[in-house]
This record gives sequence, C-alpha cells and structure tokens, in this order.
Amino acid sequence: MGKNTFFKGFTRNILIVGLISLFTDISSEMVFPLIPLYLVFLGGGGFVVALVEGAAETTSSLLKVFSGYWSDKIKKRKPFVFAGYSLSTITKPLFALANTWPLVLFIRVFERIGKGIRTAPRDAIIAESCDSCVRGKGYGFHRAMDSIGAILGATIALILFPTFGFTNIFLYAFIPGVIAVIFIFFIKEKQTVTECSEKKPLPMKISFKQLPKNLKMFIFISTVFTIGNFGYAFLMLRTRMGFSNDTAILFYLLFLIVNTILCIPAGVLSDKYGRKPVIITGYFLFAIICIILIFYSTLYMLLLCFVLFGIFSALVEGVQRAYVVDLAPANLKATALGTFHTATGLVALPGGIIIGLIWDKISPETIFFYGLIFALISIFLFTFIKNKKNRN
Repeated sequence: MGKNTFFKGFTRNILIVGLISLFTDISSEMVFPLIPLYLVFLGGGGFVVALVEGAAETTSSLLKVFSGYWSDKIKKRKPFVFAGYSLSTITKPLFALANTWPLVLFIRVFERIGKGIRTAPRDAIIAESCDSCVRGKGYGFHRAMDSIGAILGATIALILFPTFGFTNIFLYAFIPGVIAVIFIFFIKEKQTVTECSEKKPLPMKISFKQLPKNLKMFIFISTVFTIGNFGYAFLMLRTRMGFSNDTAILFYLLFLIVNTILCIPAGVLSDKYGRKPVIITGYFLFAIICIILIFYSTLYMLLLCFVLFGIFSALVEGVQRAYVVDLAPANLKATALGTFHTATGLVALPGGIIIGLIWDKISPETIFFYGLIFALISIFLFTFIKNKKNRN
C-alpha cells in the first residue's frame, strides 16, 4: 500500500495528532506500567491498585463530557488539547516525590484531569480531519501511533528500571511529554472534510436528548462491559505472583506490540464490514482470556493471554470511538465522545474496587470469572442495536 493510498482521505491533523499521542505515550508508558508494581513496593495490594486506577479514570471521565460539550459549543478543540496535554506532562515527574500510596493516588488523579480535558476534543479533531468512509482507519492510525509510543516508553522503562529504579524513570518521563506539547501548535482547527454520504440537516441546539437511541444503547453496552474489564494492571499482577517484575513488564511490552500491529487493520476491517461485528469479536476474545485465566496460570498461558489482550484492545479501543462518531449527529461529535468516555469511566472506580476486593478477599481467579459474566452480558445486549448506518 503506497503512501498516497494509505493517507487518502486524511488531512495533516491526523499525522500531527498521531505524533502528539506517540510522544505522550512514550512519557506515560515510562510511568504507568510501573505504577501497579510501585504500589505493591509501597505496601499496597490488589485493592490499592484498583482504587488508584479506578479513581484516576473516574476523575478523567467526569471531565470528558463537559470538555466535549464545551468544545462543541464554542467550536474550538485546540485549547482543550493544549491544556490537557500540558497538565499531564508537568504532573508525571511528581511521582518521583511520592513515597506513600496515598500520594501516588493523589498525583495519579491530578494527572488524569489533563486526560479528561483533552480526550473528547482530540477525538473530535480526528473525526473532523478524515473522510467518514475512512474514519475507522483514522482512529486505527491514531491508536497505532499511540501504541508505538507506548512500546517505546515501556521498552525504555524495561531497560532503565534495573539500573535507575522507579524515581529516576518518573523524572525522565517529562522530556517526551514536552515534545508532545510542542506539536500541538501545528494543529489547524478548521479542516474541510469530504463526506462519503449526504448529511441530513441537524438542529443547532446542543442537547443530550438529541443523541440517537442506538448511540445511547451502545454507550450503555460499553459501560456494562467496562464494569468487568480488569485491564492490563491485573494481568501484570497475576504474572508477578509467579514471576519477576521484569517478566511482567516484558509481557506488557508484548501486549503493546500486538496491539500496535493490529490497530490499523482493525480500523480498516470496521470500515469495510462494520463497527459492530468487530467490537463483538473483541468482546468474545476478552471472554476467552477470562476463561483461560480461570483455569491456567503457567508462563505460556499468561503469555498467550497478553497476546490475546493485545488483539482484543486493537479490535475495541479505536473502533468504539469511530462507532460513537458514526452514531452521533454531526454537531454533537465531541459531546457524544465525551458522554461515551464519561459513562465508561464513571464505572471504573466502583468496578475497580469490586475487582480489587475480590482479588484480595476471595481469589485472583474469581475476578476473571467476574469479567467473563459482564463480557457475555455485553455481547447479548448488542442484539438491541439496530443495524443501520448513520455516518456523519
């Protein structure tokens, strides 16, 4: 596939936003994979890990719907993107000062405020910077750049961790974050996008009541799924129970590589065959991961689960965002994305606390049974979404 063919239907913003995410994730993945291990080092258990991650995502999510709505209302994206990425960048080195898990919790929550401010407006920039018929590929490209940054960041952490330890790596993470913020100045707000189908005129008043039933149903389904999604942190903790920190980080790196390779193909598949079957396939894979982890904990089975988790993430993360935009009215893209991120994020804290308590009080295997139940319920709920296209 030639360069011109691949980028057909994209504007320059797609590449710039991709570079921003790449350098941000180098910074983030030098820090975040170490957080669960750092919390255990500071004396925390599964509950503390779940509390920190859940509180961080909930804080982020509370802001996403408001930043998305405000971005739609003033018809500006770039100020939110700049403020969000800048806040996250200046916060990461503060982890070096945290010597107790409550301090890690505070800093992690504060850092996620930046993510909450930037995510919906940034995702709207992506939607507005590519033709609707290649929207899945656009989000896939962004996720791929994001994941490449994550691979580089996790690799740096893996290489430096034995020599420099937690504190110095947290400090070094500031450098790629600054580079990401510099790229934001090259974003151009107003892009003319060619649509692949005619748009119906939509009312100008912004209201949540305008969100279509299919979109509301999909947001509900992804929220239900999120309640049972234990995420990579507990995969790492499960690995650490029988193996070293280095093995956990190495497996996490493998997950990122698989995810990166498949992000764009997953987006292309969703453009060609539809978002719904691709997302359902991802949910099925998550269910398979849960089944494996209920019965097996050998090195090779854990390795397989990290690979499958990479495939699952590629099929779901970017494609879900594209599906939200497909189902949303043209003047409510950022509002719809913000609503989606907020709804799924608000359950991260209670869901995470439940998962953490199950891990500590019952057994690790039980959280995978818990995740399996919610995955199967989510797959069933997809039968209530009508199969009709609404791409704006």
